[in-house]
Amino acid sequence: MAKNIRVLIVEDHDMARMGLSVILGNNENIEIAGMCADGQEGVDMALDLIPDVVIMDIGLPTIDGIEATARIKSSNSHTKVLMYTSREGDDDIFDSFKAGADGYITKGATSEQTVAAVTAVSEGAGWLDPAIAKVVLTNIRRGSDVTEKRGEINYKLGKNLYGLTEREMEVLALIVDGLTNPQIAEKLFITISTTKTHVHSILQKLYVNSRSKAISMAMKEGLV
Repeated sequence: MAKNIRVLIVEDHDMARMGLSVILGNNENIEIAGMCADGQEGVDMALDLIPDVVIMDIGLPTIDGIEATARIKSSNSHTKVLMYTSREGDDDIFDSFKAGADGYITKGATSEQTVAAVTAVSEGAGWLDPAIAKVVLTNIRRGSDVTEKRGEINYKLGKNLYGLTEREMEVLALIVDGLTNPQIAEKLFITISTTKTHVHSILQKLYVNSRSKAISMAMKEGLV
């Protein structure tokens, strides 16, 4: 039986906090370890509860989410931090990763995307909301003056800006090579059902609806 992902929610808006607790609480693999509405309290709870993932808003009372993330990661690097915010500015994105964040998702994400993001960062994969990924990729491609911060993101996420697990990256590479589901299953010594599950997850995380579009996205973004 899979281990539950223990999540701490740090969000000062009551409706957003409760909404997250409902979305995540409805998933059988996720357990809400605690909730709070203050940055310093979030740090204290994270160090006390040692959750697998902290969902962290940026605009918080006492200390902001970026500073709270830095304090959590400096004391416990094993706890993953997923930024959960409406902010899409370059500074907020790069400063979050500089502080040690493991992923960044906006409050406009769907329930499925939120669960996928929590799951991905808990497994050690980076996660970027598509809108945020565009900002990061644009800065990388134009060689902006954020070299140090950009390097921090490259270090944490590598080529994987979409929260794909290591196994999903393997499956994606085989899809690009033209293998069918049965061929992928045989190659990786997994069942066809498991292969289909991986393929479905890959399409969802890349926000595409076909294998051909997944191949195009993988080639375009240098995922393989």
